[in-house]
Amino acid sequence: AETLVDSDKLTYINGYDDPPIVAGAGTMGIEMIDDVPDVDVVVVPVGGAGLIAGVSCAVKTLKPDCKVIGVEPEFCASYIAALKAGKPVPAEVTPTLADGLAVPVVGPHAFEVARHYVDECVTTSEKEISLAVLRLIEQEKMVVEGGGASGLAALLPGGKLDRPDIKGKNVIVPLCGGNIDTTVLGRVLDRGLSADDRLCNFYATVSDRPGGISRLTTLLAEQGASIKDIFHERAWLYTSVDQVQVKCVVELQGKEHAMKLKRALIAEGYPLKWGVN
Repeated sequence: AETLVDSDKLTYINGYDDPPIVAGAGTMGIEMIDDVPDVDVVVVPVGGAGLIAGVSCAVKTLKPDCKVIGVEPEFCASYIAALKAGKPVPAEVTPTLADGLAVPVVGPHAFEVARHYVDECVTTSEKEISLAVLRLIEQEKMVVEGGGASGLAALLPGGKLDRPDIKGKNVIVPLCGGNIDTTVLGRVLDRGLSADDRLCNFYATVSDRPGGISRLTTLLAEQGASIKDIFHERAWLYTSVDQVQVKCVVELQGKEHAMKLKRALIAEGYPLKWGVN
């Protein structure tokens, strides 16, 4: 882009740090106050900080007592790094489900605006992001990318914003982005199911005699577990020669169901490695 600016005499417009872009993002804040005048908290995903700069400026101007909180992925906390340094600085970036927020350095114009209006900024984990994407698809029938779902991710049980001072309040969370590849969406949903204890994996050691694996699968069926994947290993098991290690991935109904299955396997005497990554 910078090469074209010189060769074709064009103007470069930064997608999140150009002042008119930031101002345009502020119209979202105006709509929030118009639609929900009694809003208490606005939670905004943070990448380059352009969106939260515009939204926070508009919201704080129209409703100064409303809190504005930013959320960015743990794997790219560039806004928090800028706050600590007092200026935009490069942050460590690790590939994240919230790839739309993976901006290593926040925009300087956006940062100067946001730092005066944003009350605080917190991070959210990959596990929480995947669970938020899953919740939106299942409960709201909406496909939202990881970055767009980060605000909700921080509000889910166990998240940084799952706090007494926010519970019971009127909270607005913009779902800002639905650009997610179909194959990536499948992986994110699997991670969300795993985070929700509806997809579990374990290793069990069973007899290598005829019927050994059959007895294990019968027990799984009796406990209401649906087998998604199963693999048995002979060569790298250094115990009795008549035993085999079986890796199972099963679909369950949640944490309580998972613990019930685990107790049943232990009660039947299966040597068990539960939840192995």
